[in-house]
Amino acid sequence: MTDREKIVSNDYYDLITDFVLPGGVSGNLRDAVYQPVSGEIGISYVNQNDVPPMSVSNFTYPIIPSLYGLMQIAESFDPTPLIHSGITQIQGSALALTGRGVVIGFLDTGIRYEEEVFRNEDGSTRILGIWDQTIQTGQPPAGILYGTEYQREQINEALQSENPRQIVPSYDEIGHGTALASVAAGSSLRNGLGFLGAAPQADIVMVKLRQAKQHLREFYLVDENVPAYAESDVMVAIKYLESYAVSLNRPLIICMGIGTSMGDHEGHSTLATYLNQIATRRSRVVIVCGGNEGNSAHHYVGTSIEGLRETVDNVEIRVDGTQIGFTAELWGSVPARHSIAIRSPGGEITPTVDFREQESRRFTFIYERTTIEVDHILVEQGSGEELIFFRFIAPTPGIWTIQVTISESNGESSFHIWLPLTQFLQSNTYFLRPSPYITLTEPANIREVISVTTYNDVNGSFWAESGRGFTRLGRIKPDICAPGVNISTILGKRTGSSMAAALTAGAAALFMEWAVVRGNQTRVESRELKNYLIRGADRSTEIDYPSREWGYGKLDLAGTFDVLAGV
Repeated sequence: MTDREKIVSNDYYDLITDFVLPGGVSGNLRDAVYQPVSGEIGISYVNQNDVPPMSVSNFTYPIIPSLYGLMQIAESFDPTPLIHSGITQIQGSALALTGRGVVIGFLDTGIRYEEEVFRNEDGSTRILGIWDQTIQTGQPPAGILYGTEYQREQINEALQSENPRQIVPSYDEIGHGTALASVAAGSSLRNGLGFLGAAPQADIVMVKLRQAKQHLREFYLVDENVPAYAESDVMVAIKYLESYAVSLNRPLIICMGIGTSMGDHEGHSTLATYLNQIATRRSRVVIVCGGNEGNSAHHYVGTSIEGLRETVDNVEIRVDGTQIGFTAELWGSVPARHSIAIRSPGGEITPTVDFREQESRRFTFIYERTTIEVDHILVEQGSGEELIFFRFIAPTPGIWTIQVTISESNGESSFHIWLPLTQFLQSNTYFLRPSPYITLTEPANIREVISVTTYNDVNGSFWAESGRGFTRLGRIKPDICAPGVNISTILGKRTGSSMAAALTAGAAALFMEWAVVRGNQTRVESRELKNYLIRGADRSTEIDYPSREWGYGKLDLAGTFDVLAGV
């Protein structure tokens, strides 16, 4: 097999590494392939026959890629969200900002490049490049071992032909990436009456993410028909987008409309390390959506009782039993220790497991068809916190109870449990006593990125489904809130935090045109832009800021420029 064939083969595990093995990967595993990302960060593709079966105990938690899902819940053009975000005011003011000279990069479901909103007035494309991870017949990008890259010249050639997809066969079947790109950077059609994106003259780079491999779907118990993307492919996509900023020496906005509810919700991971590196580079901005999990009842928080040597908390999960299974993650705070027992709907209860050593446990039940696998890590590599990872396989419908015992807490201590994204569960499974807070999806909890939640600009209300902050340890996230309900895209109106992120990405492109392209603030990166947006945000006198829902207020780009002008 070639390296490319190994990378796309389900017989090879994708493993995230932030270290270089002595002698390189091939020196330790003869049949492996290594894809560098940045510095010591890279992806190893390892033959399953050469390593143990996939589990948290066998590989450690950070090495196994998480699965990311789309942040969208799927009619005439409505410019109201652009107006309420202060974007059209800046487009039409004396500044006349359009995003010219700025690149907006997306890693998503691809792009329908034939659409008029991605073209210049002469019919040529505004797309600099498309890297399609799903097509293995053409040339991959420089420094990347798989997929096929289509550059602007090929896209223009395709647009001039009778059958464009014979020349550039990449296509967005789902439409999510196309919708995002149109909101952030769609061209002005019919003088803005037909359509108008936030940054209508910005250039576009798109990565079409490939669907996650079957072995990852099986590990996370995600149905094969649900769109799901491996964290490993996300990291290589970011590498590709960053390469455009380097090669062109132009400002880059990375817009992420995907997320996961797994992770420590404090922004610790190899992906977090990489995104923090990108976001702190000059002329780079990373915009991340806050997810749609705020009203899903997929987060539980338990607290020890101060003064008691042990606290027992019964965590009840209502399972409808229609799914193939699901995972859950319990994150506990140092120095407390956590032991668990599990009670089935039929009343069977497992022995209490106190996890004195890192280990895996497998529970079966006499009266249930369910198998539960539990992995434990006392000190998880990225966060330093305790992690208990659950896999409920073929769960029987009813109320399942995880009995959590907190000990050695030395005062008040808390633990958190998260269930997967709503679309990954595909069932009515939820906690009976959930918390809507700390439901921002990763990577929105990462320190240096700009994290965006969602509101309905028609009535000014916070969108109930939107993720909420703060982070697990109380750090301030989100940063800003933007319109994301019934947003006009080139494919019709769509709702979700990804739409809010796209609007914010377009606003960021306008600012970067003023700051970097026009030479007013040439050293700007995510941290500075974040604070500029915060200073200009629209804040209500009835809300205390920073807010778990609103961050520091509603996106208002016009307000940001008012602050700069001293108005």
